[in-house]
Amino acid sequence: MARQVTFSEITAHRTLTESADAATDDTPETPTDLLGRAQQHATNFATEHFPDLPVETIDWEFSYRAQRQAGVTKYDPKTGEITIALTWAAYEHHSWEQFSSTVRYELIHAWQYHEFGEADHGATFTQWTDCLDTSKLCERFATPKW
Repeated sequence: MARQVTFSEITAHRTLTESADAATDDTPETPTDLLGRAQQHATNFATEHFPDLPVETIDWEFSYRAQRQAGVTKYDPKTGEITIALTWAAYEHHSWEQFSSTVRYELIHAWQYHEFGEADHGATFTQWTDCLDTSKLCERFATPKW
């Protein structure tokens, strides 16, 4: 089951980590670090490409259970709330460099939900994949249990 982490938890953990080790290595080593890095990465790209997307209101969570998707963007049409869930196992398998593409991929979906109230892999999604250096496909990170 996914555990939601608050922004204050991420900020507090990042502050403790940075003060404990002045020579900061920005490779996330914990799910909390990963969510903080993903949120910052998304904010950087949203600022440039989706300035009307209120990225600071997106909820971030992680999953230890997902085995077929590296990330998923959820949308509640009643509240307009957007949540991006990232899969820890995918990050461990791919590393940050490749996993950051997943963050950008999910950011496109978040923007689609914000703008249109729905998301898909059609024309509006495809127009952003090259610009954000991401793909419509996600490399498998676990063997499916059919």
